[in-house]
Amino acid sequence: MNSPTELAARFRSMGRKLTPQRQLIFSLMHDNQTHPTAESLYRVASAQMPGISLRTVYQTLNELAEMGELQMIDLGVGGMRFDPNVDDHHHAVCNACGKIRDVKVKGAGALKPKDASDFKVCEVGVVFKGQCAECESKTAKRSPVLQAKISKK
Repeated sequence: MNSPTELAARFRSMGRKLTPQRQLIFSLMHDNQTHPTAESLYRVASAQMPGISLRTVYQTLNELAEMGELQMIDLGVGGMRFDPNVDDHHHAVCNACGKIRDVKVKGAGALKPKDASDFKVCEVGVVFKGQCAECESKTAKRSPVLQAKISKK
């Protein structure tokens, strides 16, 4: 995703209205690695700018997606997510806490479904589901049986 300044210039050049609310959303999404939902972004934005509407957040995120500045992704955890990383990448999702992080997968673009000759693949998205190190550590501390299994490795 471009910088907030570059996004502002692009919005203006496309004849789109540039407001302080939109500029706040640009800055909140720039380099944001949390893959927020519109609702979670709204909570952060409204704490900084009371009066901003959820509709403005949704509209701005959708416009940024239309412009190719961010990706809309559904990873099966808490609704549609917004990702400012538009480079080729995939995701790892923690089943315990729901944190999402970007991962690279070598050769993912070459994956093709078997027995689907009548299906044209347009893009490949890989989602790894498991447990992040922080949640695994918390689980291990609570479970002596699991701790014994880990120490045997």
